[in-house]
Amino acid sequence: MSERRARSASKNPRHQRDRKDPGDTAGNAGEPRTSGSPKSAKETRKSVWRRALAAPSPAPTRPPSTDAEPSAAEPSEVASVVQAALYRDGVRVSTPESLADTFRELREQPDGMAWIGLARPTEAELLSLAAEFDLHPLAVEDAMEAHQRPKLERYGETLFVVLSAARYLDAVEEVDFGELHVFVGPDFVITVRHGAAPDLSAVRRRMEDSPELLRLGPEAVLYAILDSVVDGYVPVVSGVQNDIDEIETEVFRGDPAVSRRIYELSREMVEFQRATRPLVGMLHGLMAGFAKYGTDDELQRYLRDVADHVTHTSERVDGFRQALTDILTVNATLVTQQQNAEMRALAEAGFEQNEEIKKISSWAAILFAPTLVGTIYGMNFDHMPELTWQFGYPFAIGLMGVVCVSLYFIFKRRHWL
Repeated sequence: MSERRARSASKNPRHQRDRKDPGDTAGNAGEPRTSGSPKSAKETRKSVWRRALAAPSPAPTRPPSTDAEPSAAEPSEVASVVQAALYRDGVRVSTPESLADTFRELREQPDGMAWIGLARPTEAELLSLAAEFDLHPLAVEDAMEAHQRPKLERYGETLFVVLSAARYLDAVEEVDFGELHVFVGPDFVITVRHGAAPDLSAVRRRMEDSPELLRLGPEAVLYAILDSVVDGYVPVVSGVQNDIDEIETEVFRGDPAVSRRIYELSREMVEFQRATRPLVGMLHGLMAGFAKYGTDDELQRYLRDVADHVTHTSERVDGFRQALTDILTVNATLVTQQQNAEMRALAEAGFEQNEEIKKISSWAAILFAPTLVGTIYGMNFDHMPELTWQFGYPFAIGLMGVVCVSLYFIFKRRHWL
């Protein structure tokens, strides 16, 4: 640790080291920090772990209160630094008010560990952290911007972890996502929150309530953060399950707005998959690194438990997406059947209307024949031979009857009548 301080003081950054290939991350992700805890503490570590992790704090269902963050009217550093603290042997020994104070006090305590929490930090703040802790420029660049995929990368002695946190908004029945970036070094942990990332104050309190847990160093803090993020997925899974149950009911009830709801929830499940799937591989790589470098056995066991929870959550999310796909298919089938039924009803109505029109047209044609004959012989002309003919009247009546009967049989044969 003193060697790292000497390099930092001499302005000899470790940024020129080659970036590790992501495929090598699994083998190197878990390089432990040499703990300064006494050997006798390991005997009581098991009970402390169980006490500390028996009742994990639930993930927040709404954005963290603005009371936890300083006013925006203050300088940018104060607005971004949510909390910074120094720890020695698992106990908080100092709460610096600025990054500069944190750097100075950490140099004065070679056995200490700094835990710095940032929310939407400025570029200047991240650059000052990079200069002090030898953070790699590529990791700093990723931390400056959100919309990074979940990943685990190793740069020299520092791990860079990107997590995607989720929370379920029950009022609007939506899933909100945020990003949490974590730098883990030999004697420091830096968290950078973007968007709806959870407030880690509950994690910090839980760790401070168990000095033996915090004494394990930055790796234990990283585990606690991972555990908190994964626990935050539980209410999301429960809320999505309820939404899917409601959607299934709405589909068979014929709700016209259900298609849009299925589509929106499917998009959220795609985002949820992007958050959970990479995390499974990340945790297995981290466990391999912890095992390779001899990290505390109890910590490895609890990290495996987190990995199991993530795997289960990822499988549930995959099941949700498949269920939504099936529901969308069923809904499309039901909509098609409904449209076909409506078209059939319209066709039947049109057919019946055509039959009525045929009947009306047939009787109109039949009645038109006597009307035509009567109209012709009703004209007031002086020279009409039939007017003085003895058989003119019977001839006109007979002509009307013959035409009407002929038309009737013609229409009857064509099934118009």
